Amino acid sequence: MQSSFFTNFSSGLAAQETQLATFQQQISTGLAVQTPDQNPVAYQTASLAKDQISALSANLATQATIQTQLGSVNNVYQSVSTLFDNVQSVLEQVLNGTTNSQNLQSLATQMQAAQQQLVGLGNTTGANGTYLFGGSRGSIPPFQAGPNNSIVYVGDAGQSQAAVSPNTAAATMANGEAFTSALSGNGFAAVAATGSNTGTGVLLAQGLTNPAAATGFQAGTAPITLQIANGATGLTYTAIQSGSAISTGAVTNGGSLQLSGLSFQLSGAPAAGDSFTISPSRPQSSFALLQNINSEMTNIAGTPAQAAQTRTALNDNLASLAQYQQSIITAQAQNGVTLQAVNNAAISDGNQQTALQSTVQNAIGANTATAITQLNQTSTAIQAAMKAFASVQSLDLFKYI
Repeated sequence: MQSSFFTNFSSGLAAQETQLATFQQQISTGLAVQTPDQNPVAYQTASLAKDQISALSANLATQATIQTQLGSVNNVYQSVSTLFDNVQSVLEQVLNGTTNSQNLQSLATQMQAAQQQLVGLGNTTGANGTYLFGGSRGSIPPFQAGPNNSIVYVGDAGQSQAAVSPNTAAATMANGEAFTSALSGNGFAAVAATGSNTGTGVLLAQGLTNPAAATGFQAGTAPITLQIANGATGLTYTAIQSGSAISTGAVTNGGSLQLSGLSFQLSGAPAAGDSFTISPSRPQSSFALLQNINSEMTNIAGTPAQAAQTRTALNDNLASLAQYQQSIITAQAQNGVTLQAVNNAAISDGNQQTALQSTVQNAIGANTATAITQLNQTSTAIQAAMKAFASVQSLDLFKYI
Protein backbone atom coordinates (compact mmCIF):
# COMPACT_ATOMS: atom_id res chain seq x y z
CA MET A 1 0.00 0.00 0.00
CA GLN A 2 2.87 2.30 0.76
CA SER A 3 4.19 1.77 -2.76
CA SER A 4 0.80 2.54 -4.34
CA PHE A 5 0.41 5.72 -2.33
CA PHE A 6 3.84 6.93 -3.33
CA THR A 7 3.18 6.14 -7.00
CA ASN A 8 -0.11 8.07 -7.04
CA PHE A 9 1.49 11.01 -5.33
CA SER A 10 4.39 11.08 -7.79
CA SER A 11 2.07 10.92 -10.79
CA GLY A 12 -0.08 13.76 -9.48
CA LEU A 13 2.95 15.85 -8.64
CA ALA A 14 4.43 15.30 -12.12
CA ALA A 15 1.18 16.41 -13.76
CA GLN A 16 1.10 19.55 -11.66
CA GLU A 17 4.73 20.31 -12.46
CA THR A 18 3.93 19.91 -16.19
CA GLN A 19 1.09 22.40 -15.77
CA LEU A 20 3.43 24.70 -13.89
CA ALA A 21 5.96 24.58 -16.76
CA THR A 22 3.15 25.26 -19.27
CA PHE A 23 1.99 28.35 -17.39
CA GLN A 24 5.58 29.60 -17.04
CA GLN A 25 6.10 29.15 -20.79
CA GLN A 26 2.85 31.01 -21.58
CA ILE A 27 3.91 33.90 -19.36
CA SER A 28 7.43 34.13 -20.86
CA THR A 29 6.35 33.78 -24.52
CA GLY A 30 2.84 35.21 -24.41
CA LEU A 31 1.66 32.16 -26.37
CA ALA A 32 -0.83 29.52 -25.37
CA VAL A 33 -0.25 27.46 -28.54
CA GLN A 34 3.29 27.02 -29.86
CA THR A 35 3.10 23.77 -31.85
CA PRO A 36 0.41 22.37 -34.18
CA ASP A 37 -0.31 19.40 -31.94
CA GLN A 38 -1.41 21.68 -29.10
CA ASN A 39 -4.32 23.08 -31.16
CA PRO A 40 -4.15 22.41 -34.93
CA VAL A 41 -6.99 24.77 -35.93
CA ALA A 42 -5.73 27.67 -33.83
CA TYR A 43 -2.16 27.11 -35.00
CA GLN A 44 -3.19 27.16 -38.70
CA THR A 45 -5.34 30.28 -38.20
CA ALA A 46 -2.41 32.07 -36.61
CA SER A 47 0.04 30.91 -39.30
CA LEU A 48 -2.13 32.27 -42.11
CA ALA A 49 -2.57 35.57 -40.26
CA LYS A 50 1.18 35.83 -39.67
CA ASP A 51 1.85 35.39 -43.40
CA GLN A 52 -0.56 38.23 -44.13
CA ILE A 53 1.05 40.37 -41.45
CA SER A 54 4.46 39.77 -43.04
CA ALA A 55 3.17 40.87 -46.47
CA LEU A 56 1.57 43.96 -44.95
CA SER A 57 4.82 44.81 -43.17
CA ALA A 58 6.59 44.77 -46.55
CA ASN A 59 3.87 47.03 -47.96
CA LEU A 60 4.20 49.44 -45.04
CA ALA A 61 7.98 49.61 -45.49
CA THR A 62 7.52 50.41 -49.20
CA GLN A 63 4.87 52.98 -48.38
CA ALA A 64 7.12 54.69 -45.82
CA THR A 65 9.92 54.96 -48.38
CA ILE A 66 7.59 56.41 -51.01
CA GLN A 67 6.04 58.81 -48.51
CA THR A 68 9.49 60.15 -47.62
CA GLN A 69 10.46 60.49 -51.29
CA LEU A 70 7.22 62.19 -52.36
CA GLY A 71 7.32 64.42 -49.28
CA SER A 72 10.75 65.67 -50.34
CA VAL A 73 9.48 66.27 -53.89
CA ASN A 74 6.55 68.24 -52.50
CA ASN A 75 8.88 70.40 -50.41
CA VAL A 76 10.97 71.23 -53.51
CA TYR A 77 7.88 72.15 -55.51
CA GLN A 78 6.80 74.47 -52.72
CA SER A 79 10.22 76.14 -52.65
CA VAL A 80 10.22 76.53 -56.45
CA SER A 81 6.75 78.04 -56.31
CA THR A 82 7.96 80.58 -53.74
CA LEU A 83 11.02 81.35 -55.88
CA PHE A 84 8.86 81.99 -58.98
CA ASP A 85 6.59 84.26 -56.94
CA ASN A 86 9.67 86.26 -55.93
CA VAL A 87 10.80 86.47 -59.57
CA GLN A 88 7.34 87.74 -60.49
CA SER A 89 7.69 90.45 -57.85
CA VAL A 90 11.07 91.48 -59.28
CA LEU A 91 9.68 91.61 -62.82
CA GLU A 92 6.74 93.72 -61.76
CA GLN A 93 9.07 96.16 -60.00
CA VAL A 94 11.17 96.48 -63.15
CA LEU A 95 8.10 96.99 -65.34
CA ASN A 96 6.41 99.57 -63.11
CA GLY A 97 8.69 102.26 -64.59
CA THR A 98 9.88 103.73 -61.29
CA THR A 99 12.99 101.62 -60.72
CA ASN A 100 16.26 103.59 -60.80
CA SER A 101 19.59 102.20 -61.99
CA GLN A 102 20.78 101.42 -58.46
CA ASN A 103 17.65 99.40 -57.70
CA LEU A 104 17.96 97.66 -61.07
CA GLN A 105 21.41 96.45 -60.09
CA SER A 106 20.03 95.11 -56.82
CA LEU A 107 17.17 93.38 -58.61
CA ALA A 108 19.60 91.92 -61.16
CA THR A 109 21.60 90.46 -58.26
CA GLN A 110 18.40 88.88 -56.95
CA MET A 111 17.76 87.34 -60.35
CA GLN A 112 21.25 85.84 -60.48
CA ALA A 113 20.68 84.34 -57.03
CA ALA A 114 17.31 82.98 -58.19
CA GLN A 115 18.99 81.21 -61.11
CA GLN A 116 21.48 79.53 -58.79
CA GLN A 117 18.78 78.66 -56.29
CA LEU A 118 16.63 77.05 -58.99
CA VAL A 119 19.53 74.85 -60.07
CA GLY A 120 20.07 73.84 -56.46
CA LEU A 121 16.41 72.95 -56.02
CA GLY A 122 16.35 70.96 -59.25
CA ASN A 123 19.38 68.99 -58.04
CA THR A 124 17.93 68.17 -54.62
CA THR A 125 18.66 64.66 -53.35
CA GLY A 126 16.26 62.45 -51.42
CA ALA A 127 16.76 60.53 -48.19
CA ASN A 128 18.28 57.63 -50.15
CA GLY A 129 20.89 59.90 -51.73
CA THR A 130 19.47 59.85 -55.27
CA TYR A 131 18.51 63.01 -57.16
CA LEU A 132 14.77 63.56 -56.92
CA PHE A 133 14.21 64.87 -60.46
CA GLY A 134 16.60 62.72 -62.49
CA GLY A 135 14.02 60.18 -63.58
CA SER A 136 15.74 56.81 -63.81
CA ARG A 137 19.15 58.54 -63.80
CA GLY A 138 19.06 59.43 -60.15
CA SER A 139 22.76 58.92 -59.55
CA ILE A 140 23.88 62.12 -61.33
CA PRO A 141 22.79 65.77 -60.96
CA PRO A 142 19.98 66.16 -63.52
CA PHE A 143 20.59 69.87 -64.19
CA GLN A 144 24.12 70.71 -65.31
CA ALA A 145 25.97 73.62 -66.86
CA GLY A 146 25.92 73.72 -70.66
CA PRO A 147 27.32 76.07 -73.32
CA ASN A 148 26.81 79.84 -73.03
CA ASN A 149 25.91 79.65 -69.33
CA SER A 150 22.89 77.49 -70.13
CA ILE A 151 21.52 74.76 -67.90
CA VAL A 152 20.78 71.45 -69.58
CA TYR A 153 18.74 68.52 -68.33
CA VAL A 154 20.66 65.24 -68.39
CA GLY A 155 18.07 63.14 -66.59
CA ASP A 156 15.29 61.34 -68.40
CA ALA A 157 11.54 60.99 -68.32
CA GLY A 158 11.76 57.64 -66.56
CA GLN A 159 8.90 56.62 -64.31
CA SER A 160 8.76 53.85 -61.76
CA GLN A 161 5.72 52.33 -60.10
CA ALA A 162 5.71 50.33 -56.88
CA ALA A 163 2.79 48.30 -55.56
CA VAL A 164 1.71 49.72 -52.21
CA SER A 165 -1.38 47.53 -51.91
CA PRO A 166 -3.00 44.76 -54.01
CA ASN A 167 -4.90 47.35 -56.08
CA THR A 168 -2.70 50.44 -55.79
CA ALA A 169 0.62 51.44 -57.38
CA ALA A 170 2.47 54.70 -56.77
CA ALA A 171 5.27 56.58 -58.53
CA THR A 172 8.58 56.26 -56.74
CA MET A 173 10.51 58.85 -58.75
CA ALA A 174 10.02 62.25 -60.36
CA ASN A 175 11.67 63.83 -63.39
CA GLY A 176 12.52 67.31 -64.59
CA GLU A 177 9.43 67.88 -66.71
CA ALA A 178 7.99 70.55 -64.41
CA PHE A 179 11.27 72.52 -64.84
CA THR A 180 11.57 72.23 -68.60
CA SER A 181 8.27 71.70 -70.41
CA ALA A 182 6.15 74.85 -69.92
CA LEU A 183 5.36 76.83 -73.07
CA SER A 184 6.77 80.26 -73.77
CA GLY A 185 4.67 83.43 -73.74
CA ASN A 186 1.08 82.96 -72.69
CA GLY A 187 1.07 79.32 -73.77
CA PHE A 188 -0.20 80.12 -77.27
CA ALA A 189 2.03 82.88 -78.57
CA ALA A 190 5.35 84.51 -77.69
CA VAL A 191 5.90 88.16 -78.56
CA ALA A 192 9.17 89.92 -79.47
CA ALA A 193 10.03 93.40 -80.71
CA THR A 194 12.53 93.78 -83.54
CA GLY A 195 15.88 95.06 -82.32
CA SER A 196 16.02 97.80 -84.98
CA ASN A 197 12.78 99.47 -83.84
CA THR A 198 13.13 103.22 -83.32
CA GLY A 199 9.79 103.88 -81.65
CA THR A 200 8.61 103.18 -78.12
CA GLY A 201 5.79 100.81 -78.95
CA VAL A 202 5.23 97.83 -76.64
CA LEU A 203 3.21 94.79 -77.77
CA LEU A 204 1.55 92.76 -75.04
CA ALA A 205 -0.39 89.49 -75.37
CA GLN A 206 -3.63 89.82 -73.41
CA GLY A 207 -5.83 86.76 -73.77
CA LEU A 208 -7.98 84.55 -75.99
CA THR A 209 -10.81 85.54 -78.29
CA ASN A 210 -11.16 82.18 -80.02
CA PRO A 211 -9.60 79.22 -78.14
CA ALA A 212 -9.81 76.86 -81.13
CA ALA A 213 -8.05 79.34 -83.43
CA ALA A 214 -5.43 80.10 -80.76
CA THR A 215 -4.78 76.39 -80.30
CA GLY A 216 -4.41 75.99 -84.05
CA PHE A 217 -1.90 78.85 -84.16
CA GLN A 218 0.14 77.35 -81.35
CA ALA A 219 0.18 73.96 -83.05
CA GLY A 220 1.43 75.50 -86.28
CA THR A 221 4.85 76.76 -87.30
CA ALA A 222 4.10 80.04 -89.10
CA PRO A 223 4.74 83.20 -87.05
CA ILE A 224 2.92 86.49 -87.55
CA THR A 225 4.86 89.67 -88.31
CA LEU A 226 3.20 92.90 -87.26
CA GLN A 227 4.50 95.75 -89.43
CA ILE A 228 3.99 99.44 -88.62
CA ALA A 229 3.73 101.92 -91.50
CA ASN A 230 2.53 105.44 -92.28
CA GLY A 231 -1.05 105.63 -93.49
CA ALA A 232 -3.17 108.44 -94.93
CA THR A 233 -4.35 109.58 -91.50
CA GLY A 234 -1.68 108.15 -89.25
CA LEU A 235 0.17 104.95 -88.44
CA THR A 236 -1.27 101.63 -89.54
CA TYR A 237 -0.40 98.01 -88.85
CA THR A 238 -0.41 95.01 -91.14
CA ALA A 239 -0.26 91.47 -89.78
CA ILE A 240 1.49 89.12 -92.22
CA GLN A 241 1.59 85.32 -91.94
CA SER A 242 3.18 83.00 -94.51
CA GLY A 243 3.57 85.97 -96.90
CA SER A 244 -0.08 87.05 -96.77
CA ALA A 245 -1.75 89.89 -94.92
CA ILE A 246 -4.27 88.48 -92.43
CA SER A 247 -5.28 91.76 -90.75
CA THR A 248 -4.81 95.52 -91.10
CA GLY A 249 -5.91 98.52 -89.10
CA ALA A 250 -5.07 101.87 -87.56
CA VAL A 251 -2.57 102.09 -84.72
CA THR A 252 -3.95 103.65 -81.54
CA ASN A 253 -2.14 103.93 -78.24
CA GLY A 254 -3.44 101.11 -76.07
CA GLY A 255 -5.57 99.69 -78.86
CA SER A 256 -6.39 95.99 -79.11
CA LEU A 257 -5.59 93.72 -82.04
CA GLN A 258 -7.26 90.34 -82.63
CA LEU A 259 -5.04 87.88 -84.46
CA SER A 260 -5.45 84.09 -84.78
CA GLY A 261 -7.81 83.84 -81.83
CA LEU A 262 -5.56 85.96 -79.60
CA SER A 263 -5.86 89.49 -78.31
CA PHE A 264 -2.88 91.86 -78.20
CA GLN A 265 -2.42 95.41 -76.97
CA LEU A 266 -0.10 97.87 -78.73
CA SER A 267 0.80 100.76 -76.47
CA GLY A 268 3.36 103.56 -76.52
CA ALA A 269 4.47 105.34 -79.66
CA PRO A 270 5.70 102.94 -82.33
CA ALA A 271 7.41 104.41 -85.39
CA ALA A 272 6.92 103.69 -89.07
CA GLY A 273 9.18 100.80 -90.01
CA ASP A 274 8.94 99.14 -86.58
CA SER A 275 7.83 95.52 -86.37
CA PHE A 276 6.97 92.81 -83.90
CA THR A 277 7.01 89.03 -84.22
CA ILE A 278 4.29 86.79 -82.76
CA SER A 279 5.49 83.17 -82.71
CA PRO A 280 3.71 79.96 -81.71
CA SER A 281 4.59 79.08 -78.13
CA ARG A 282 7.21 76.37 -77.70
CA PRO A 283 8.62 74.60 -74.62
CA GLN A 284 11.12 76.78 -72.78
CA SER A 285 13.31 75.69 -69.90
CA SER A 286 12.67 77.57 -66.67
CA PHE A 287 16.43 78.05 -66.39
CA ALA A 288 16.56 79.65 -69.84
CA LEU A 289 13.62 81.84 -68.83
CA LEU A 290 15.41 83.17 -65.75
CA GLN A 291 18.56 83.71 -67.80
CA ASN A 292 16.57 85.70 -70.37
CA ILE A 293 14.98 87.81 -67.66
CA ASN A 294 18.36 88.52 -66.12
CA SER A 295 19.92 89.56 -69.43
CA GLU A 296 16.92 91.68 -70.49
CA MET A 297 16.85 93.61 -67.22
CA THR A 298 20.12 95.32 -68.02
CA ASN A 299 18.55 96.96 -71.12
CA ILE A 300 15.58 98.54 -69.38
CA ALA A 301 17.64 101.67 -68.65
CA GLY A 302 18.88 102.08 -72.25
CA THR A 303 17.49 104.41 -74.91
CA PRO A 304 13.69 104.84 -75.04
CA ALA A 305 13.54 102.50 -78.03
CA GLN A 306 15.67 99.87 -76.25
CA ALA A 307 13.58 100.22 -73.10
CA ALA A 308 10.41 99.63 -75.14
CA GLN A 309 11.89 96.52 -76.75
CA THR A 310 12.90 95.26 -73.31
CA ARG A 311 9.42 95.91 -71.93
CA THR A 312 7.94 93.81 -74.69
CA ALA A 313 10.41 91.04 -73.85
CA LEU A 314 9.89 91.27 -70.08
CA ASN A 315 6.12 91.27 -70.44
CA ASP A 316 6.45 88.13 -72.53
CA ASN A 317 8.78 86.70 -69.86
CA LEU A 318 6.18 87.51 -67.23
CA ALA A 319 3.61 85.55 -69.23
CA SER A 320 6.10 82.68 -69.57
CA LEU A 321 6.70 82.76 -65.82
CA ALA A 322 2.97 82.35 -65.26
CA GLN A 323 3.13 79.15 -67.32
CA TYR A 324 5.83 77.80 -65.01
CA GLN A 325 3.98 78.90 -61.91
CA GLN A 326 1.03 76.85 -63.15
CA SER A 327 3.31 73.98 -64.16
CA ILE A 328 4.71 73.72 -60.64
CA ILE A 329 1.25 73.99 -59.06
CA THR A 330 0.00 71.18 -61.32
CA ALA A 331 3.02 68.98 -60.59
CA GLN A 332 2.64 69.59 -56.86
CA ALA A 333 -1.06 68.73 -57.03
CA GLN A 334 -0.37 65.50 -58.92
CA ASN A 335 2.35 64.62 -56.43
CA GLY A 336 -0.07 65.38 -53.60
CA VAL A 337 -2.72 63.07 -55.06
CA THR A 338 -0.18 60.24 -55.23
CA LEU A 339 1.06 60.97 -51.71
CA GLN A 340 -2.50 60.93 -50.37
CA ALA A 341 -3.16 57.60 -52.10
CA VAL A 342 -0.06 56.14 -50.46
CA ASN A 343 -1.09 57.57 -47.09
CA ASN A 344 -4.55 56.03 -47.45
CA ALA A 345 -3.04 52.67 -48.39
CA ALA A 346 -0.71 52.85 -45.38
CA ILE A 347 -3.61 53.60 -43.02
CA SER A 348 -5.65 50.74 -44.49
CA ASP A 349 -2.73 48.29 -44.27
CA GLY A 350 -1.95 49.42 -40.74
CA ASN A 351 -5.54 48.85 -39.65
CA GLN A 352 -5.58 45.46 -41.35
CA GLN A 353 -2.32 44.50 -39.70
CA THR A 354 -3.71 45.45 -36.28
CA ALA A 355 -6.81 43.31 -36.92
CA LEU A 356 -4.66 40.35 -37.97
CA GLN A 357 -2.50 40.72 -34.88
CA SER A 358 -5.68 40.46 -32.85
CA THR A 359 -6.57 37.30 -34.79
CA VAL A 360 -3.19 35.79 -33.92
CA GLN A 361 -3.56 36.78 -30.29
CA ASN A 362 -7.07 35.34 -30.08
CA ALA A 363 -5.97 32.09 -31.74
CA ILE A 364 -2.73 31.27 -29.91
CA GLY A 365 -2.08 34.09 -27.50
CA ALA A 366 -1.98 33.46 -23.78
CA ASN A 367 -4.03 35.35 -21.22
CA THR A 368 -1.08 36.47 -19.14
CA ALA A 369 -3.13 37.52 -16.13
CA THR A 370 -4.97 34.18 -16.06
CA ALA A 371 -1.72 32.27 -16.58
CA ILE A 372 -0.10 34.06 -13.64
CA THR A 373 -3.09 33.26 -11.42
CA GLN A 374 -3.03 29.60 -12.48
CA LEU A 375 0.75 29.51 -11.99
CA ASN A 376 0.39 30.78 -8.43
CA GLN A 377 -2.46 28.38 -7.69
CA THR A 378 -0.56 25.37 -9.09
CA SER A 379 2.61 26.35 -7.24
CA THR A 380 0.65 26.65 -3.99
CA ALA A 381 -1.02 23.28 -4.61
CA ILE A 382 2.36 21.62 -5.21
CA GLN A 383 3.79 23.10 -2.03
CA ALA A 384 0.75 21.98 -0.06
CA ALA A 385 0.95 18.47 -1.52
CA MET A 386 4.64 18.24 -0.64
CA LYS A 387 3.95 19.25 2.92
CA ALA A 388 1.07 16.80 3.20
CA PHE A 389 3.19 13.98 1.83
CA ALA A 390 5.98 14.77 4.28
CA SER A 391 3.52 14.74 7.17
CA VAL A 392 2.01 11.40 6.15
CA GLN A 393 5.47 9.86 5.82
CA SER A 394 6.25 10.84 9.43
CA LEU A 395 3.26 8.94 10.91
CA ASP A 396 4.21 5.67 12.62
CA LEU A 397 1.05 3.97 11.36
CA PHE A 398 2.08 4.75 7.78
CA LYS A 399 5.19 2.68 8.22
CA TYR A 400 3.15 -0.43 8.88
CA ILE A 401 0.51 -0.06 6.20
